[in-house]
Formats: sequence, C-alpha cells, structure tokens
Amino acid sequence: MPLATEQKRVAMEKVQIHSTDVGSPEAQVAVLGARIAQLTEHFKAFPKDHDSRHGLLGMVSRRKRLLAYLMRYDTERYKTLAQKLGKTR
Repeated sequence: MPLATEQKRVAMEKVQIHSTDVGSPEAQVAVLGARIAQLTEHFKAFPKDHDSRHGLLGMVSRRKRLLAYLMRYDTERYKTLAQKLGKTR
C-alpha cells in the first residue's frame, strides 16, 4: 500500500529545495515520514501484519540514516528540516 502521488507531493512541498526536488535528503525524509505515519495507522487495524512491520522497521532506519547524514554534513539544513517537520532529535 504505497503512498498516493498526491500525498507524496504534499509531503515534499514543505521541504523541497526547488520546485523539481524529489531526491534530496529532506524530500526523502518527508516521504518516509508520511509513509511511516500511514503504516502506523495500518497497524492499529492489523496488529498481526508482521511482514509490513518488517518493512516499517527498514523505513525507520533509512529515515534515521538520512537524518544522521544531514546532521553530520549540514547542520543548518538538518535544523531547518526538523523545524519544518516539527520534530526534534
């Protein structure tokens, strides 16, 4: 159950560096965050869906690595992203 194109667009619009940005760490973190939120809701209805839970854990670790990369190489972009998404580490 992937994210709809409209949901991806909305998630990326908040953090895009330019109008066609889809591959920056910020955009990837935003899409992963939306997907993780969607799966979290899915698990409330289907708590025994262990295969999807395995995929969720992979997405969480990928998002964590992207955030660590941003923090290590460009702390200003990391702080801006955290502020836009409303999350702190």
